[in-house]
Amino acid sequence: MESGLVLLIAANVAFVGTHFLMSHPLRQPMVGRLGAGGFQIAYTIVSAATLAWVYFAYKAAPAGDLPGSGEIGWIIATVLTLPATVLLAGSLFGNPALPVPGAEAQARAEPRGVFRVTRHPMMWGIGLWALSHIVLFTNWRSVLTAFAMGVLALVGARLQDAKKERLMGEAWAEWESKTSYWPRLGRLLSARPVAWGLGIVLFFGLSWLHLRAGGIPAGVWRWI
Repeated sequence: MESGLVLLIAANVAFVGTHFLMSHPLRQPMVGRLGAGGFQIAYTIVSAATLAWVYFAYKAAPAGDLPGSGEIGWIIATVLTLPATVLLAGSLFGNPALPVPGAEAQARAEPRGVFRVTRHPMMWGIGLWALSHIVLFTNWRSVLTAFAMGVLALVGARLQDAKKERLMGEAWAEWESKTSYWPRLGRLLSARPVAWGLGIVLFFGLSWLHLRAGGIPAGVWRWI
């Protein structure tokens, strides 16, 4: 395997691994030693540094061309990306998984919008985005990086459930009883108008930037 791809794998492992370690086994010891504010600063620095490593390793790695899945793959990827952006947009409103005041009350409330689809809309938005890039199967560096991001999101969602059960107790258990880890995409139409509006803007905007930043037309822009 090309040394550039090995470095890219190492960067992705570092990014995903440090997220898991700092979010779970190392969280309490770090908070105890650094305080809550210090922990957030350390978390942000490590996350930014390892993400930068992924970015530069990705740019430096040889593409490692794969056969690709052709137009069918692009159609599937485009179809996957729209629910991904709607889930991501909807996850920003009333999400009890976020460390915000009132999270416990939100967990006890009746699920609305994208939370009727899954209790982890942000994670599944990232997961569907990752899957859309794996489906294209165009080159190794894209597949490896997308796989790593998918693992971070979807395994991270499972680990988040366990952490929230410890931190929020009955409130999170109640939230779990009313929601699903696995996405029920048939319920996506019940998402709030703001989630659909912002999601569609993200869908068109990010796919437009895909051409500007990466030189590859994506989404509906591929056929316009």
